[in-house]
Formats: sequence, structure tokens, C-alpha cells
Amino acid sequence: MFDGLYFEFPRLIFIIFVFVACATLCKMKVPSIYFPHTSQFIKQSVSASKLLLLLRWLGIIMLILAFMSPVKDEPYELEPRDGYEIALILDASESMKAQGFDKSNLALTRFDVVKNIVNDFIKERKSDNIGLVVFGQYSFIASPLTYDANILNKIVSQLYIGMAGKYTALNTSLAQGVNLLKMSKSKSKVAILLTDGYSTREIDKIPLNIALDMAKKEGITVYPIGIGNSHEYNQNVLLKIADYTGGVAFGASSAAELEKIYKKIDELEKSEIKSETFTYLKYYYMYPLFISLLSLMLYVYLRNKRGTS
Repeated sequence: MFDGLYFEFPRLIFIIFVFVACATLCKMKVPSIYFPHTSQFIKQSVSASKLLLLLRWLGIIMLILAFMSPVKDEPYELEPRDGYEIALILDASESMKAQGFDKSNLALTRFDVVKNIVNDFIKERKSDNIGLVVFGQYSFIASPLTYDANILNKIVSQLYIGMAGKYTALNTSLAQGVNLLKMSKSKSKVAILLTDGYSTREIDKIPLNIALDMAKKEGITVYPIGIGNSHEYNQNVLLKIADYTGGVAFGASSAAELEKIYKKIDELEKSEIKSETFTYLKYYYMYPLFISLLSLMLYVYLRNKRGTS
């Protein structure tokens, strides 16, 4: 239990010499330092007690040890996971307001359906480190990589159409997904890019070739998904993204098809993510402090009892 124990303030041990000097040079004043009822503690019979002497010095020594703050470094390790790291890149542009994508609930918008399916996907990926990018006319990282599915699902539930502008900056969103995965040490990096429209050239500042080069340089496999009618999104661009990065392009005209696509992606090869080791300080000062208080309380009790007997 106490292997590897050390003191944060070891030099406080020299305080003991103050007590030794005081006990030697000013014996009559020792009781007044600790106990206000000096007149009751000066009887020769009390001072001669070996038990009281032991209790007094035990209390002092333990108190000094408590002040020295005994601590121990306790390492703990995050368990390695056989998952991989995923960037979910979601289109939140104005076109995602379109309804009728879910045949069982025509009132739902495309974005509502996507959020529900993505939440289910996140729940199934218990061993994966997942981050979230949202885009419209600009893109931003809504969540860094995390294993916490509850936090991710809460973030997804709070997303809304138009929060990143009403237009579509597809290339910029891909570059942002690369930035999200850039610091990852995993051998398997995946970006799932979902959109329902064409990239708006006027506001998409990053050329597609540059975004693709960024993804390839980082070893990221991109799985682009186009939703809605096939003419609503640029199939050629999605195919180019998939071919260049080693992924597969998908198209979904309904919620049921989109669910199947995410299940298909769920079958991707997994690679081990290295675990991380951390340490924290575990304090043990309470043990000598408890012994000190107990000893001094017993010392006071016995000395009072003998002094009045």
C-alpha cells in the first residue's frame, strides 16, 4: 500500500528540533504552548509518566509527518480500444429543410432524419473515437474526438439547420474533417461526409484537389454520402473523393437507404488505438493526522485525570 510513498515537503522534518530544544531548555513552558490549563499539568507525578511522554511525542511526530504531506503517484491507464477514429461531417445547409425523406414520417426534415440515424450510429460505435464537423457556407468542429457517446449525442441533438450558414462549402468541410483527424495517432482514420447539395463555388474557398491532397497525406479514408434525389448532389465529386481516398461513395434517396449505408460503413476494418497512461497524487496525510489527534486527545484526558486525582 505504501510502496513508492514520498513527502511533498520533506524539509519540515526539521521542525522536530524545535520541539526537542523546547522540551530540553524550557520544560516548564511546554504545557502552556499546547494546553491552556497550565496549572493542572505541572505536577511531578504527571510529568514523570512514561505513557504521557509517549503519547505527547507520538502526537507531535505524527503531526509533523502530516504537515510533510505524504503522497504517492497512482498511475492509471485508459484501456486500449479496438476501434478507429472517425470524423462525422454533416451538412446543415438550408437545403436540409426538405421534407419527405422518411417515408414513415413525411413531416421530418432531412436533417432531422440524419440526426436520428447518426445518433444510432454513434451508439453502436462503442469502441471508436468520434468527432463531429458541421458545415454550411462555412464549417466548424462541433465536437473533438471523444469516446463519450452521451456527449456526442447531446451535441448532435442540439444541431440545427442554418447554424453554419445556408449555402454549401463541401471542400472546406472536408478540409475541416482532415484537421479534426490530423493529430490522431490511429492507423485507421475515417471521414464520413454527408451532403444533399452541390458545393457553392462562390463561398467554398478551398479547391477540391487541395482538400483531397490533405486527406490523402493524413491517410484518411473518406466515405461520401449524397442524400435526396440523385440530381440534387454532385455524384461525380463524391465519386472522385471516394476514389482518391480509398473510400466508397453512396447515395440515399430515403431514410431506410441511409440507415443501410451507415450499417455498411459499420463493417469497416478496425485498428487498435493506443491507450494513454496518467498519474494522480494520492494523499496519505490523514493517517498520521488522525493518529496525532488521537494521541494528543488521550494525552490531555489522562493528564487532566491524573492532575485532578
